[in-house]
Amino acid sequence: MRIFSCENHINHALDMFVAEQKTFPMLEELKNEEKLSTVCSYCESSALYIVANEN
Repeated sequence: MRIFSCENHINHALDMFVAEQKTFPMLEELKNEEKLSTVCSYCESSALYIVANEN
């Protein structure tokens, strides 16, 4: 599972991940080149973070 998130939705993304996966996610900041083309999973803002499985 991978969730892209803007600053406003990061808490929601973390909550949703834990609720669905029943485990804690890795939270990483996207690289500058990834920020340009990646949008938040919850709105149309640019994503700043990725919440994902450890794998």
